[in-house]
Amino acid sequence: MPREFVLETHGLTKTFRGFTAVDQVDLQITEGHIHALIGPNGAGKTTVFNLLTKFLPPTRGEILYRGKPITHMKANQIARLGLVRSFQISAVFAHMTVLENVRVALQRKLGTSFHFWKSERSLAALDERARELLAQVGLERDADSLTVELPYGRKRALELATTLALEPTVMLLDEPTQGMGAEDVDRVVALIREAAKGRTVLMVEHNLSVVSRLCDRITVLARGAVLAEGDYASVSADPRVREAYMGSEATEEEEA
Repeated sequence: MPREFVLETHGLTKTFRGFTAVDQVDLQITEGHIHALIGPNGAGKTTVFNLLTKFLPPTRGEILYRGKPITHMKANQIARLGLVRSFQISAVFAHMTVLENVRVALQRKLGTSFHFWKSERSLAALDERARELLAQVGLERDADSLTVELPYGRKRALELATTLALEPTVMLLDEPTQGMGAEDVDRVVALIREAAKGRTVLMVEHNLSVVSRLCDRITVLARGAVLAEGDYASVSADPRVREAYMGSEATEEEEA
């Protein structure tokens, strides 16, 4: 039996004053897979993410979640379905503790994130789950640290914990390793692999080593349209892909 497509697009298109940023994109994201969107700068990757999570309305096309149309839903409705997005820039509260950041995310899931008048005692009931999530991403020892004091890689790990607190069925990760050194990249790759158990992940990622290690399937965009799709071996061997995006990097890897 083929696995179900948890997220699909048909003819997804976005134009801005005559410029076509996303052009007739068809995606099929298999449940339980880690799926990457890659491509050169300006290929339309982040715009596709913005369309999927309703930060932008599509000009044309259809978005389906588990076979049901969600094209005209609002962003908060999409999130309630379980499509949860992390951003290119770490989106955590710098002057709250690490534990408090995760607790706020847990409150959002309960619909009480703006109940600032709640007593510390009532919020403490969320601490056990918050600490479990911090342990899952290796931040249990940092629970009481101010987030602003964390190095960049650990802030991204915290963002992953806050994403997991929302109990996503589909995690959309936008450049999760951007700006990281090799050690932090390895750490985040391991965290994503662990977090993906029992979930579906769609990620925009520029680091081809990360894509090759993590992803079951890859869609390559160029000039807003799908150029190629398949596993890493088939995509990286496609001469159109090498010319449009991988060319210089692939050549460097082969010569190394």
